[in-house]
Amino acid sequence: MTDPVSPSHLFYDTQSKRPRIERAEGIYIWDKSGKKYIDGSSGPMSSNLGHGNKYVLNAMRKQMDIATFAYRLHFENDTTENLASRLAASFPEDMNKVFFVSGGSEAVESALKLARQWATATGQDSRYKIISRYPSYHGSTLGALGVTGMSVMTDPFIPMLHQMPKIAAPTCYLDHDDLSHEERGLRYANLLEQQILHEGAQSVLAFIMEPVGGASTGALVAPDSYYSRIREICDTHGILLILDEVMTGAGRTGRFTAAQHWGLKSDITVLSKGLGSGYMPLGAMIADDRVVEPVLSDGGFIHGFTYAGNPLACAAGLAVLDELENRQLIGNAEIIGKVLKSDLQKLMDKYDFIGDVRGLGLLQAFELVADRKTMAPLPVDLNAHHLLVEIAYELGLILYSRRTRGGHIGDHFMVCPPLITTAEQVKEIIDLLDQSLMLFAREINFGK
Repeated sequence: MTDPVSPSHLFYDTQSKRPRIERAEGIYIWDKSGKKYIDGSSGPMSSNLGHGNKYVLNAMRKQMDIATFAYRLHFENDTTENLASRLAASFPEDMNKVFFVSGGSEAVESALKLARQWATATGQDSRYKIISRYPSYHGSTLGALGVTGMSVMTDPFIPMLHQMPKIAAPTCYLDHDDLSHEERGLRYANLLEQQILHEGAQSVLAFIMEPVGGASTGALVAPDSYYSRIREICDTHGILLILDEVMTGAGRTGRFTAAQHWGLKSDITVLSKGLGSGYMPLGAMIADDRVVEPVLSDGGFIHGFTYAGNPLACAAGLAVLDELENRQLIGNAEIIGKVLKSDLQKLMDKYDFIGDVRGLGLLQAFELVADRKTMAPLPVDLNAHHLLVEIAYELGLILYSRRTRGGHIGDHFMVCPPLITTAEQVKEIIDLLDQSLMLFAREINFGK
């Protein structure tokens, strides 16, 4: 349903229309017709606290009475300093420096530029290449697209990009070999060392990855062996490890950062999405002292944004951290995530065209296939990733989908409700998803 209003002057990524929102509360959203939806994806995996959180809104109101803007070159402010301290305390020792931004792409750009300035400040001018993975997604700005491995997003802009080297993402679930799961993890990790040697170690600056995959790979989790080997390779060759926790950070996977599941320490980590939880545009780059101090001593970080460290945004961020802690929502993400994953696996038993269920905490996904044994994707012309989302939307369930394999083929669906979700609400989600899958099966003439 669309509203009978004059033509819109807004444009985003498509010409499709959606109903207008009336209000939102908890994990639910209502449109102006009164129809109720479950926010089964937390927007784009952002609304970690759900909608209408009164504690966060009250904290923002209090900050409005003090100051809504304080330019960082003119004033310091208590709110931003406090949030920086709280974030630093959530990271390993020496990860003490925080740089605030307004979103994930800005955070990634900041990390790339800080890494390069660290190299020049420490006499390593030859280092400039940042290796990333394919598939991967790190943001929509030209710098972030240069390290993104998702051709549907990057191809139109190739003449404008400085494309960086890529290695294969650890898509072990697609492999047909005699290796164990952990052996596969090591094989994928060793691709990084091979690429470093191919490029010439003195030209490589950093490796950037999502500890748990986001939209490009659908909540992909590597074998445990992968993570420690990646850190070892980075240390051996003197390159920085940048962790993109834009989607996974702020509790989404059942830890404050996904890296904590493996004790993986980065040199630079970027956060966004759940840090502001949809209440204000907010992101952060957290960096090791050994990276930041040479840059500051060499004249300072040549970078910045007008709204970096905005006190109103940081007030929201502080309140988000309070709610995560006081309501034990990170633990809830772990507990409820296991319930959700188990229920998704039961749907996989019911529907042969679900080829894989994966994820950690409340970052879960399932992938549709034509043949579960071969993991062959569904035909592209079915447009399954769009069709199932639309069917679910009509039933009142919001999902998030992408093409799995580089953006052109394959279909995965993110099921990532807010961290406040209860076991009873998981049942609501699964019931609607089951109905959606039944209708989808009929639409494409799948027998089961």
